[in-house]
Amino acid sequence: MTRVAVVRFPGSNCEPEACRAVERAGGEAFYVWHRDKSLEGADAVILPGGFSYGDYLRSGAIARMSPVMDAIRAHAAAGAPVLGICNGFQILCEAGLLPGALTRNAGLRYLSRPVDVRIERTTTPFTAEYRPGEVIRIPVGHGEGRFTASDDELDRLESEGQVVLRYADAGGGDYPSNPNGSARAIAAVCNREGNVVGMMPHPERLAEPVLGSDAGHRVFTSLIHHLIAEPSGR
Repeated sequence: MTRVAVVRFPGSNCEPEACRAVERAGGEAFYVWHRDKSLEGADAVILPGGFSYGDYLRSGAIARMSPVMDAIRAHAAAGAPVLGICNGFQILCEAGLLPGALTRNAGLRYLSRPVDVRIERTTTPFTAEYRPGEVIRIPVGHGEGRFTASDDELDRLESEGQVVLRYADAGGGDYPSNPNGSARAIAAVCNREGNVVGMMPHPERLAEPVLGSDAGHRVFTSLIHHLIAEPSGR
């Protein structure tokens, strides 16, 4: 069975949902503590949402220095899948594993609501089971989710296909289509190789039909099927 490590930082709070989503997709999920120096042979890693270290200094700035991050860097460098969700996305940017930065939302308010996002790239381990251009509705919950980068960097991300999700307007909502003011409405990006992905929306929070939708479920089935097709051998 494929094994997925879910990293626990002091203040993270979405680990149970991430584990449940992995297990529902057919994988084995287990926790790794931020002080650990090994990923225990994991095939993939998820950095979940929450408020690591209370978001002191800025979101992800302290967590990026945790001992486990050296193992995550090595894991990513080997081409293995890494997913950062919300606070996990912030940590990956702070650690230099993803481009850009996440800053305070436009309006300086915490956002907790469903958003529409368009699938921009399907050639990642986490989006392969979506259709290019498909729009799904999943929740966000963040205070520092506005993606920003220099114009040159944004142009490069666009030209090299590193934008994975983009906020979209599918109609029927009473909220802005780009709720946090992200540059070019970017909601998720990946590294050049495509194996490291960070996203602000929470697919694990809408991965069960009992919730009225399981629009986020395919993030996790994409991962498990990718790992089955391309076993890491670790």
